[in-house]
Amino acid sequence: MVRLLGKFVRCESPSHHKVAVDRCGRLVAREWRRHGAKIKFLKEAKRGDHVRAQMWLGEGRPTGQILVLGHMDTVYPLGTLAKTPFRISGGRAWGPGTFDMKGGLVLALFAVDALRAAGVKPRKRFVFLWTSDEEIGSATSRRAIEQEARRSDAVLVLEPSYGREGRLKTARKGTGGAEIIVTGRAAHAGIDPQQGVNAVHEVALQIERLMRLNNPRRGVTVQTTVIGGGTVSNVVPEQARAEVDIRFVRMVDGRALELKLRSIRPILNGARVKLLGGVNRPPLERTAQVLRLFRHAERLMREMGLPLGEASTGGASDGNFTAAMGVPTLDGLGAVGDGAHSPREHVVIRRLPERAALLAGLLASI
Repeated sequence: MVRLLGKFVRCESPSHHKVAVDRCGRLVAREWRRHGAKIKFLKEAKRGDHVRAQMWLGEGRPTGQILVLGHMDTVYPLGTLAKTPFRISGGRAWGPGTFDMKGGLVLALFAVDALRAAGVKPRKRFVFLWTSDEEIGSATSRRAIEQEARRSDAVLVLEPSYGREGRLKTARKGTGGAEIIVTGRAAHAGIDPQQGVNAVHEVALQIERLMRLNNPRRGVTVQTTVIGGGTVSNVVPEQARAEVDIRFVRMVDGRALELKLRSIRPILNGARVKLLGGVNRPPLERTAQVLRLFRHAERLMREMGLPLGEASTGGASDGNFTAAMGVPTLDGLGAVGDGAHSPREHVVIRRLPERAALLAGLLASI
C-alpha cells in the first residue's frame, strides 16, 4: 500500500495544471485496468480529464450500483515534492497529497483486492469516479458526479477521515464564494476629495454589513477573506473588491444568504456595486439516510473489533452534491492522518489496512 501511495504522490497533480493532472489520471487508470476495471476518460478542455472505473465482481446481473468518489488533484504547485518529498518516518507516510487524498485512491484498489481474495460476490456494480478539480470547486466534474449518483443506491466518499480517531463525516457545511466589485470615482485625495467616490470606503461599509449575517448558533459564517483597492496614497480609489467565503449547515440558510447577497446595494452616493458568485455546494446534512449508512459502517468496524465515530466539518466535498440529491452518502472514508494542505501532510500507515477493510465491507454489503 505504501509503495503504491508513493507512486501516486510522486506524480504531482495541481488542480490548475491539466498536463500534470492528466499524467496522474493515466497512472491511476493503469492501476485500475490491471485490476480488471473498465476505464473511461471523461475529457475536459481546460481541466484534467476525469477517470471512471467500472467493476462487476458478482455473478449474473447486478442489482444496483454503488458510486465511490474521490479526486486526483491537489492544492500543491508543481515542484512542491522537491521541498517536501514523499518519505516514511515514525510510522507515517509524509508528502503532498498523501492525506488529501491519494491515500483514498490506494484504499479503493486494495478494497477490491480484499473482496477478490475473500471470494466475495457483491450484488452491485461499482463505479469509481476519480475527478480532476475537486480542490477548485468541481466546476467540470459536478455534472458527471450527479449523473452517476442518480444511478446509484449509495455514495461512498474517500475524502480524509476526521481526527486521529479516523471518524467518518456525517455532516458537512454548504459553501459558497462571492466577489464584491465596487466602482467609485477618482479624485485628488488632498485637493478635492469631495469630488471623488471612495471605492475602498464602500467596500469597508459593505464588509461591515456582511458581518451582521454571521449566525454561529445556526452554523452560518460569512467571512471576508481577500480585499484590494486603490492605486497610490494621494488618489481617492476608483476601484476596490472583496472576496467573501460563506458556509452554512442547512440549505434553507444557504438560500437565505444567497438572497441577501443578491440584494446588496451601494451605500455611498455615486458608488456602483457588482456581485459575482454565490452558493457553490449544498450542505451534506445528517439525514436519517446518512445516519443509517453510518450505523452500518459502525457495525462492520465492530466486527473487526475496532471503534468508529462520526463528526461534522465546515469543509465541503463532492459528497455534498450527492447527499443534497437524496442519495445516501457516507464521507470521510479515506485515510487516517493529518496536515492536509500543508507541509505536515501525512497518513498513519498502520491504519491503511483497516480503512481498506471497512470500504470492502461496505461495498460487499450495501
